[in-house]
Amino acid sequence: MGRRAAREHRHRQLPSAAVGHQPLASWARLGGPRPLSPLSSFAGGSLFGSRVGDPPADVLALHGWGRSHTDFDMALTGLVESRGTAGAIALDLPGFGASPAPEAPCGAAGYAEMVRPALDECGPRVVLIGHSFGGRVAVELATRFPDAVAALVLCGVPLLRRADRPTAPPALRYRLARTLHRRGLFGDEAMERMRQRFGSADYRSATGVMRDVLVTVVNETYEAQLGEISQPVELVWGRDDDSAPVDVARRACGILADARLTVLDGVGHFVPTEAAPSLTDAISRRLDVL
Repeated sequence: MGRRAAREHRHRQLPSAAVGHQPLASWARLGGPRPLSPLSSFAGGSLFGSRVGDPPADVLALHGWGRSHTDFDMALTGLVESRGTAGAIALDLPGFGASPAPEAPCGAAGYAEMVRPALDECGPRVVLIGHSFGGRVAVELATRFPDAVAALVLCGVPLLRRADRPTAPPALRYRLARTLHRRGLFGDEAMERMRQRFGSADYRSATGVMRDVLVTVVNETYEAQLGEISQPVELVWGRDDDSAPVDVARRACGILADARLTVLDGVGHFVPTEAAPSLTDAISRRLDVL
């Protein structure tokens, strides 16, 4: 069966969405939906997060690097309050929020295996929501456990390497320091100073095993996995996303079997907090056709 043509939609985000940058207390004053429920445990106590609505959950949301389940507070509470019957879970991925870090470094596939038990607390066919790093994990879940995943809603996910930013080798001084450190000829403190100087902001803020996880995932690409996904995929992208530009989403649409791309004007990388109503709409569209 041939691939369906990808559909791209342009959406002008309403100015009121700017309140997505405000603390949740501000939303309450504005009459917005309440935050998710208090922290709960999932997957036999190995993961933490929150749920909203009645079980079993129809939606499972996975946040981006350095974030937590609270990024989805507005989108998911809005979803449940608008539909009435939907239930949703937002997880803290291992190493973020309240969930403990993995014991050993792994990539998105390893994270998918750690998250998989949470699917048992969802309905038989769940809609996966993934922002940034969480979208990498969602893609792996969809390909590894296709019978459990009905659809995906992805936003700001670095699914493919950026055409405008080819992978560059580390600076020569850093490579030399790393080699000497491995041979015991360069001290730990000096090596850490080199990491702080040459590493990205995410790398500098990560510690322990999470630093190795980051190195693994940023070097992954998901072209093969995208070609295996048969479920419908909603791509909701900020036009001003400079971490995973819209071109990445358009190229992904050319690989996915059934994809719809919505581009949000005036929105950057953090769609769940910058444009929660638009994310809610995308999730609702997927639930409508289940």
